[in-house]
Amino acid sequence: MAAMKLLFVDDESGIRLTLPMILERQGFEVKTAASVAEALELINKERFDVLISDLNIGQPGDGFTVVSVMRRIQPDAVTFILTGYPDFESALRAIRNQVDDYLTKPADITSLVTALKYKLENRRPIRQVVARRAPELILENLRELLQGWMVAVSKDIQLEKLPLDAKERINNFPEILAGVCGQLMNGSEDLDEATTVYAVEHGISRFKHGYRADLIVTESRLLQREVCYFLQQNLLAIDLSTLISDVMSIADLISGATEESIRSFNAQSQAA
Repeated sequence: MAAMKLLFVDDESGIRLTLPMILERQGFEVKTAASVAEALELINKERFDVLISDLNIGQPGDGFTVVSVMRRIQPDAVTFILTGYPDFESALRAIRNQVDDYLTKPADITSLVTALKYKLENRRPIRQVVARRAPELILENLRELLQGWMVAVSKDIQLEKLPLDAKERINNFPEILAGVCGQLMNGSEDLDEATTVYAVEHGISRFKHGYRADLIVTESRLLQREVCYFLQQNLLAIDLSTLISDVMSIADLISGATEESIRSFNAQSQAA
């Protein structure tokens, strides 16, 4: 029986040298990649039975990108994420959605090999992927995405100093982001009147709560980052043919809303 082909992706040279040698002794034929680009090239060129990818390859969450591509191109491959943070909430959420299992660093070899063989012998049926546009997926998971944004804001030193409760902190962001996504789904790339009003009110509210204009920009930047991170975690569910244009449009519209907020913020500042 032919050896099972395994792709191992990790940017740490030490584990990239040692783990494949151990797996080869267990009967696997192993190829390695040190980056997302190398992994994608191999996935497009060769067939694999197993993928083991580190969660963070260069950038946090890059492992999900590799898994998503493997799921699309080789959907019958067994996929594992290797992580040092098994309790990381967003990691576990994504793992439940598109990864067969996760392995904790440092990996126990006996448990690893047992898990690999079990998953290979009990491969789940290939699931039909129903791809959707990015704004549609964001609308369906708006609350979850904004909770992630709230966590990011709480870690910002300057923003965290402002004594706001959760309702005040999130303010008009649900309506603004929903308006942005709704406009794109309706075929428009301009802010509608209702979303513009929410953006203006957001600027006025931020002035009342003691913000500076640069902190409004910081919030917006964190929101755009959270949108990108959310989409990265859910690549398997997204129509890749529209992804780049949608992400660009979402960024433009969020920036447009931020500009409206800053204009109203400055008007309040000048009036005061």
